[in-house]
Amino acid sequence: MKRNFAALSCVAALAASAALITSSAMAQTTPAKPASVKATIDTGVLVGETIDGVNHFRGVPFAKAPTGDLRWKAPVKLDKWIGERAAIAFEPPCPQPVNIDQKTSNGGGVSGVQSEDCLYLNIYAPANAKNAPVVVWLYGGASFLGAGHLGSYNGTGNAKGGVITIPINYRLGSLGTFAHPALTKEGGNTGGFALMDAVAALEWVKRNAASFGGDPNNVTIAGQSAGAAMVVNLLSIPSAKGLYQKAMIESGALLGPGTPLKTAEDNGIKAAAALGLPENATAAQLRSISAQTIVANAATQRGSTPPIDGKFKTTATLDALNAGTEIDVPVLIGSNSGEGGFDGARTIAKLAGDTGAGAWLYHFAYVPGFRKAEWTKGAIHSAEMMFTFDSIDTSSWGASATGKADANDRAVAKRVNSCWVAFFKMDPKAKSLTCADGFAWPAYTDANDDAAQFLDKPKLVKSKTIPNGPPAN
Repeated sequence: MKRNFAALSCVAALAASAALITSSAMAQTTPAKPASVKATIDTGVLVGETIDGVNHFRGVPFAKAPTGDLRWKAPVKLDKWIGERAAIAFEPPCPQPVNIDQKTSNGGGVSGVQSEDCLYLNIYAPANAKNAPVVVWLYGGASFLGAGHLGSYNGTGNAKGGVITIPINYRLGSLGTFAHPALTKEGGNTGGFALMDAVAALEWVKRNAASFGGDPNNVTIAGQSAGAAMVVNLLSIPSAKGLYQKAMIESGALLGPGTPLKTAEDNGIKAAAALGLPENATAAQLRSISAQTIVANAATQRGSTPPIDGKFKTTATLDALNAGTEIDVPVLIGSNSGEGGFDGARTIAKLAGDTGAGAWLYHFAYVPGFRKAEWTKGAIHSAEMMFTFDSIDTSSWGASATGKADANDRAVAKRVNSCWVAFFKMDPKAKSLTCADGFAWPAYTDANDDAAQFLDKPKLVKSKTIPNGPPAN
């Protein structure tokens, strides 16, 4: 793996000039360099840094690079490395169709360097944490954009609340969801490689969470938009069972019948043809196409839904929920007032909550003052993340041409984040949680029809009074 494994180098920043002030000189000082912190995991020693009581480990690999013969295969466990590995810089995101000079938002793609060697995660952990709950985060971006290092997903706010946050990268577009007869012939799992990346990351967390002060038996799998749709899929992936104890689904309550493998293979043949390959293309021919070509071509850049291959993905989540055979864990799910999809969120809450574990339903409706001129129909898709993470200062959504966050916006972020943290911390058997300075939030049931609506302060409302989406005009 092509990475710098050298120990961290020290760069000193000194004052360039001094001023004479009366008869004595005043010494100039520079901000303190972050303290180094080490963690020993199953593949070696990581060296991160501690900033304001939070341990940061960036660019940590959780699988071998899915390149060459490993493209379109399940993630492969890493070999051990010798010495210490610096973990103070983010690694490049997975290939995606974004102009390298384009300024992009946290709700979608990224600018700058990309690499097919992209299976990395980042860790935000409270310093001196012990048996802390862990949340593994799957970013949104329509399944072909995004990265785990974006500012909206900064886990410092969660860490201040005692929770370890681990945003991961996963393969995108047709590099993450692609089926073809030539790949099927190789054996093994096929098609849902992005989901396999998520499972590999969860397995990594199971093995290594304790090294960062985390509890490997108190893990929440969470995501937004496309990442939330992945969480929905993971509720019915057999190999994910036991790797997480709670699930969080933000604006991604997509339920469908699932794609048969044969349909996915036929779609793969058509996509390969768009790249100039014959119908009987071999696996070697498929892998000879550059990642840049794949993500730039309209036929392959977006990928497809993960197919039901009978091995890795054995059923559609909708069928599992209807049959009561999904992975039975507490679920927190909802959507925003300026987007559609609330009815789908309520359906999943109802189906997931009828088998034993509770389901918490929310509706995010807060619009900060500096966004009211733009968000005229309510909180738009992705608006909640700088509040749920309490990441206003690092999110690209945290300011606009008309202003920036004020004290009330920051207070709202603290309250919303406290509710998410309470879910991460709660006993999986709980039927109610308390957050935001005493707000009691019961699990949703058909009988109580309770949902938490987040405005300046959260309040309980009847979910059937909430529209499926924003007003038409």
